[in-house]
This record gives sequence, C-alpha cells and structure tokens, in this order.
Amino acid sequence: MADVERLIQDLSADLTPVRRLLSPGVAALSWLGAVTALALALGAFADLEAIGRRLAATPDMWLAVAGSCATAVLAAFAAFQLGRPDRSPLWSLLPLPAALLWIGASGAGCLRDWLVPGTHDASLGETKDCLMFIVGISLPLSALLILMLRRAYPLRPGLTAAIGGLAAAAAAASLLNFFHPYDAAATDLTVHVVAVALVVAANRAFGGGLLGG
Repeated sequence: MADVERLIQDLSADLTPVRRLLSPGVAALSWLGAVTALALALGAFADLEAIGRRLAATPDMWLAVAGSCATAVLAAFAAFQLGRPDRSPLWSLLPLPAALLWIGASGAGCLRDWLVPGTHDASLGETKDCLMFIVGISLPLSALLILMLRRAYPLRPGLTAAIGGLAAAAAAASLLNFFHPYDAAATDLTVHVVAVALVVAANRAFGGGLLGG
C-alpha cells in the first residue's frame, strides 16, 4: 500500500488545477454580451427613429428581425450545449424554428407590391455591401465563439462549429438592420442567404478543424 500511495503522489505531484467550464447557458450569455456591446456601439451611429418607423410599418420586417435575433440566441446556446461531449446532437435543431421564422418573414416581404416608407430597393452594389457587412461582422464573433468552445473539446467539432457559425451570422444579420434602409426584395434576400451560408460553411471547415485538433 505504501508503494501505491507513493506512486499516486508521484503521478499527481506536478498536476495543476483545471478551471471548470462555464455552463452552456452562462457561456452563451457571455458571448451574447459581446454581441450586445457591439450592437450598442453600432447603434450610436444609426438612425434609431427611422429604424423604428420601418419596423413598425409592416409585420414582416419586425418578424424577420425577431427571427434573426432569436436564431442568434438559440444557436449560441445550442453550440455551447454541443460543446459538451455528453450532449445529444439533437441540440443542433434548437435554432430551427427561429430560423424558419426569419426566412419565412423575409420571404413574405418579397411578396409585397409596395415599399415600406423610408426604404428603397437595394442596388447590386448595395447588396454587395450587405454581404460584406454580414461576413465581416461574423468573423470576430465566430472567432470569439470558437475560442470559447475550444476548452470544451466537442465530440462533433464540425457540427458544433457550424451551429456557432449560424449564431454569428444571425447576429450579424440582425446588426445589419442598423444600416439597412432597403425593403425586402428577392435579390437582397438571396445575398443574405449566401452570406449566412458562407459563414456557416467557413465555420464548419476551419472552426471544426480548430475544435477537433
């Protein structure tokens, strides 16, 4: 027994305490806190009264914003759940209802035959700016989320990173409303879908590699 105790002491002599992981809820709230701080910074440069008038003008606009915000919140929570090795992959379905609301409301806006006051149809150059905004804002948000997830070492790194990418892209699309005086149109919606898909795919490819390494 003395030899066993000595062996245990030798093996544990240089061990350092391990910091406990934040719970998925706390981790998600921490990441969303960073998103909120960014929203406050961007909001300082936005015409909030004009945004309020546009959102109040028709249900499809505020429903689309509510859907994108809910998608960001639920996808972030799902990503941190998937970061735990004992959690079911079914957590990846958590943001699906909100994403369907986001897509459905955005698509419904394309069916209107009148413009919301204070908006106009986006030109090709303006839709390109939308794409660059969503991708550009998603990059730091994705990097922060992947950094927070790395300590968890998920068993499904690709899926976890993809859901994290959805959270970042949805958050960026929500923040775009600060500088988006364009009415819903098929071209604008298509560009948004492409931007979100690019962010999710990039997170799955690169973020998944970082989480699995």
